[in-house]
Formats: sequence, structure tokens, C-alpha cells
Amino acid sequence: MNILDRFSLKDKVIVVTGGTGILGKNFVKALAEAGAKVCIIGRNVEKANERVAMVESFGGEGLAIAANVMDEQSMIDAKGEILSKWGTIDGLVNAAGGNIPGATITPDQDLFASNVQDTIKAIELNLFGSIIPTHVFGKVIAEKGSGSIVNIGSLSSSQAITRVLGYTVAKNGIIGYTKWMATELALRYGDKVRVNAIAPGVFLTEQNRTLLTNTDGTYTARAQRFIDGTPFSRLGDPSELEGTLVYLLSDASAFVSGETVYVDGGFNAWSGV
Repeated sequence: MNILDRFSLKDKVIVVTGGTGILGKNFVKALAEAGAKVCIIGRNVEKANERVAMVESFGGEGLAIAANVMDEQSMIDAKGEILSKWGTIDGLVNAAGGNIPGATITPDQDLFASNVQDTIKAIELNLFGSIIPTHVFGKVIAEKGSGSIVNIGSLSSSQAITRVLGYTVAKNGIIGYTKWMATELALRYGDKVRVNAIAPGVFLTEQNRTLLTNTDGTYTARAQRFIDGTPFSRLGDPSELEGTLVYLLSDASAFVSGETVYVDGGFNAWSGV
């Protein structure tokens, strides 16, 4: 197999939780372009169907499933639907997650007066929202003896990012879970079953544009601090995650497992000096 063929996902069945999200759109697009059959799982069935249409526009096959990653039975039902259509699962992208407003601590807020229950919800969504799908879909991958799982970490899983306590705790958990599951799966099911993570930097999207930019197009103070801490001196574009995702799901990364790849313009590497 030549090197270009190793990057191909042709006819591989890849499940994307959070496939209706902002970054999920780029993940689904990249998988379709790489030849995969893509199952889009999200709570917005209309948007999931839009993503299927996008997959089909690239000549691929897609499947939209409305399901909740926090509900194990919902994931089990989704697994049955996928296996009924395609007979197997070759990869999983755990892209479901996000911040919860009540779990964000503002600079003028009493640090100890924050809503602990909202923080717990943020931890559950961003940690168990990946663990539950992995234990359902990952079982198929493990028992067939080959496949790749990609979790989504964060800059906050390496360095402290102010305000987002629940998100930070969960993303640190994701990195630990990635290492643990990669080890267990390889020891029990062999060297063709892999788990890795992508830790995105700060990406400018339509969803967060009003948070990162002012009405005149300049960056907000918080966005500028991220830029100042990034050797590339800019925010990322969601399309810049696509190559890393395809690499980690493909045979090109056959000896890579338990790793976290930071896609952040050098933010995690730089001391600031």
C-alpha cells in the first residue's frame, strides 16, 4: 500500500457524535472527501440531514441519527441502526460537547459562588459524552479487531484557561481516558485498535465570532490574549483540523495510539518568551 492509499478512508464506516456542531461540520466534510461512509449523530435531526446531504454531494453515503450521547440506550439504538445499514463500524469521532453558560465563571463573579451543578453538567457532557459512545460503538470496533477512535481534547487539557472550570476538568479527563482506553484496547484486542485525541486551539467560527471579535472586526481582549500567546499570531480555521482527523482515523497513523495532537498554531509549545 503506497503512502497516499494509507490516508484513504474509502468505504470505512465512521460515526461522528456531535456531527451537527460547528467543528462537526468540518469533520463530516473531511471524512466524506476521504471516502468514508459517515453516520452523523446529533440532537438536531434537521441539521443532521443537512450534513448527510453534504456527504452525498461528495459522492458518499451518509446516515443521520437523532440521539443523545448522555443516554446509553440511545447510543445502543443508534448502533443497531448503523449495523443494520452498513454491517460494521470502523471509526468513531467523539465530537459532542461544549460549554454550559452557567458553568462559566466571569471575572467579576465570586469564584466560590458559581453554580456547582452547572459545573457538574459541563463535566458530564464533555467527559461522559465521549465515554458512553466509546463503550457502545467501541465494542464493535474492538470485537472486529480493527478501527480507530478519536476524542476531542482542548488547550485547557494542557494549560489552565480561565473561566471554564467544568470544561477544563472534563478535557483533562478526556486526555487521561484516551491514554487508558488506548492501553486497555491494545492489550486486550491487539495492535489494530487505536484511540487518540485532537486538542484544538481557538478557532474562529460563525458561532463564536461575536465573542472573539468586536463589531468593527477587531479582536476582543480575550481573543487577543490567545493570539498573543500563539506563535502563529492568529486564530485557527476549522478546516485546519481536517487533516489531523483523517490521519488519526486512517492507516497512515497505524502505530499511533494514546496520543494527543495539539492543533493550535504552537500555543501549547510556547513559553511566551
